[in-house]
Amino acid sequence: MIKTLVITALLVSGVSYSSALAQSATDPNVAACKSTGLLALQEKSPDITDLVIDMESVALSAADTKVEDVSVKAVVLGEAYIARKGQTGKPDRFVCLLGEKGKVLLTFFTAK
Repeated sequence: MIKTLVITALLVSGVSYSSALAQSATDPNVAACKSTGLLALQEKSPDITDLVIDMESVALSAADTKVEDVSVKAVVLGEAYIARKGQTGKPDRFVCLLGEKGKVLLTFFTAK
């Protein structure tokens, strides 16, 4: 549902959209989303130890749009497991927007 909403929002805003599956966990866009997302989650909850991206769920989409005057160049959607001190719960959905030079603009997590 989130993927549909984001894609619809990007299409309505006039974005050029093309979808591709990320090839590996070492994809620089996925790696940037993971590291930035983990840091943001740890700021709110220090007991979080890791963020495991489910690569089979990941969709990486090239974008050519703007949010106000900020360019959005890629959108990463998928599921991630948030690990807390030895426990990994159910997967959360995430959306990550990337701008120029792979800079992470937004990483958003939501429970299913």
